Amino acid sequence: MAYEFKFPDVGEGITEGKLVAWKVKEGESVKQDQPLAEVETDKAIVEIPAPKPGKVSKLHAKEGETILVGNVLVTFDDGTGPAAPATAESRQAAPARQEQPPKQEAREPQHEQTAAEKAGSVVGFLEEAKDVSPRPAGPEKAAQARKAVIATLAVKKLAKDLNVHIEEIQGTGPGGRITSEDIRAAAGEPSQPKAFSTEKALPDELRKYDFYGFIEPTPMSSIRKAIAHKMVESSFTAPQVTHMDEADITVLHEIREKEKKNAQEKGVKLTYLPFIIKAAISALKMHPLLNSELNEEKEEIIIKKYYNIGIAVDTPDGLLVAVLKKADTKPILELASEIVQLATLAKDRKLGLSDMKGSSFTITNVGAIGGTHFTPILNHPEAAILGLGKMMDKPLAIDGKVEIRKVLPLSLTFDHRVVDGAEAARFMNDIIRHLEDPDLILVEGS
Repeated sequence: MAYEFKFPDVGEGITEGKLVAWKVKEGESVKQDQPLAEVETDKAIVEIPAPKPGKVSKLHAKEGETILVGNVLVTFDDGTGPAAPATAESRQAAPARQEQPPKQEAREPQHEQTAAEKAGSVVGFLEEAKDVSPRPAGPEKAAQARKAVIATLAVKKLAKDLNVHIEEIQGTGPGGRITSEDIRAAAGEPSQPKAFSTEKALPDELRKYDFYGFIEPTPMSSIRKAIAHKMVESSFTAPQVTHMDEADITVLHEIREKEKKNAQEKGVKLTYLPFIIKAAISALKMHPLLNSELNEEKEEIIIKKYYNIGIAVDTPDGLLVAVLKKADTKPILELASEIVQLATLAKDRKLGLSDMKGSSFTITNVGAIGGTHFTPILNHPEAAILGLGKMMDKPLAIDGKVEIRKVLPLSLTFDHRVVDGAEAARFMNDIIRHLEDPDLILVEGS
């Protein structure tokens, strides 16, 4: 009997993915939980396992294509009856089906789906996307039959600002995506005037030049789309201010150089980051507003009593934030080891969704590349983010004498709705105090 397996809803607001690679071929027999394909979401590359054993009758997408939640991925022959050929209808995302009474065969009783018929992934077992209920009668069933809203955060915010029920909009973008023009049209606003152009209108896939010369249109990857949406959400939600200062980490540099060899013998790469994390946690305990987020709907500040530190990782595909859980409970060398592990997983796109969730404060570092001070953008909804610049040798006046010291530039961006400038400055002073006197880090962080 033919069994259609659809791209499952993996949660976390994910509505689509890019098919990276098939792990099976048509005609191949597969076991339950055997990987079928690798799919890139805006969070990670995940393996989609087979929900049950059977023979692959049809693969419904090509590598590199974008698939929506509810799209049929694979048609199986589970060996329980005659296999029906795949139809064009099965390739559509979560289509509404018209029930037809059987002509010759008696209808088989429905059975409850078992765990073996569910799709597993890096986040556990996932329910397969279900069909939309046919012929809804009445408001309640009609609401159940609506498709999942496919729109960016900026478009959703626009709909909220214009008091438009976005779930009632039929999207005109690719794959049914709702665009800002759809929202404005539903709100009765005039369409945005298009800029004058002397170019002859050509389809995007054909246009290789503009008025000034040749161009190369490049599709955004799933992770780049997610970064873009996150940056827009952060910038348009919170008024952000950046406070900048410097820390003399000469003593910390000496301690790190001394302990680096001992750490290497234990298989650990010791950088400055674990010490900076410990200094930040000590300052967060003294200034809890920096370890919080704002709940706009309830108009309350949620202060976190845990210290999960997000670490921004530069990967070939874009910036990912891995999260060190319960960082306040871990010693320096354990933090150093976990940082390397998470960074490696991030660069290989093997981070699980749980590894990128739950941060209360984030640290981003451009020092390894270069640069001094900059303006980090908040990892919304967090109230603050600390940016690290490149450590440099700098002349400082020490006890009336000029000495060359190791100086670390620091940039703290904060949500001005939650934190005042004076509190941010005091927080920064306490971070600097701990970095310049590492004994405080070693005593308080032990």
